[in-house]
Amino acid sequence: MGQTDAVPLRVASDVIHNDIRIIAFDLDGTLLNSSKELSQADAESLARAAAAGVSLVPATGRAFVALPEVVRSMPFVRYVITANGAQVLDLREGISVVRAEIPLPQAIDILSYFDTLPVIYDCFMDGKAWMTRAFFEKIEDFAPDAHMLKMLRELRQPVDELKAFLQEQGRGMQKTQLFTWDDGLRAELLRDLAGRFPGTVVSSSAVNNVEINNEHANKGEALRRLADYLGVDMARTLAFGDGLNDVSMIRAAGVGVAMANASQEVRDAADFVTLSCDESGVSAGIKKYLKEVF
Repeated sequence: MGQTDAVPLRVASDVIHNDIRIIAFDLDGTLLNSSKELSQADAESLARAAAAGVSLVPATGRAFVALPEVVRSMPFVRYVITANGAQVLDLREGISVVRAEIPLPQAIDILSYFDTLPVIYDCFMDGKAWMTRAFFEKIEDFAPDAHMLKMLRELRQPVDELKAFLQEQGRGMQKTQLFTWDDGLRAELLRDLAGRFPGTVVSSSAVNNVEINNEHANKGEALRRLADYLGVDMARTLAFGDGLNDVSMIRAAGVGVAMANASQEVRDAADFVTLSCDESGVSAGIKKYLKEVF
């Protein structure tokens, strides 16, 4: 199948087009193109869906502080899923409507284990990202591309030592992620980390990272809990994604859509494969499932 093909993969639940009430969308590799930009077509389609009364929900592995301005400035975005589902924020009220964090004792255990590996790591807490200073100084060696390097440098706050910092704060963490160029180690960690640390879930959103959250902090559960909070049946939700951390959301949604640039596992989980992030695939998917808006 070519990268620009848009084909159904499995029969979606019986969703009538004009019944969609929530659209959740990943950012990197989904709404944002390869240059981390929002296309005019995607912006216009989101605005038209919002005008029709649909709730538009960014769903990202990023901490809240790392949300790009182009997303923050969308006037119709009220709810945001961050840190892979560890937090759902109501931006209008300034409150968390969903929280699912890794408690402090387990956070220390996880980071202590990471210290035995040839990796660098960070953690998210209270919507911000923190990193041991020695790791921060090595970011350039582990960033997969210039965009990631810029984001890591600008949005990670260095501290003398991350475990000690968490102990001082007396708080757990929303998420931790490590970076490694050892593909064998990465595959092993993706397979085994959740078993080593019960009550956690493991995912990935970049070619060389591994992310670990509380088992209830995944985009799928966050979307379900938000839909319940808003009184919306899950059959009336539409979700877009491209990475492993999007699989739970794509499976949970009434209609799950994979980008053409998505990994095979994401494509296999989806009801439909839309165009790539560089071809305004979110707009194409919205037009397919909200035909009456266009």
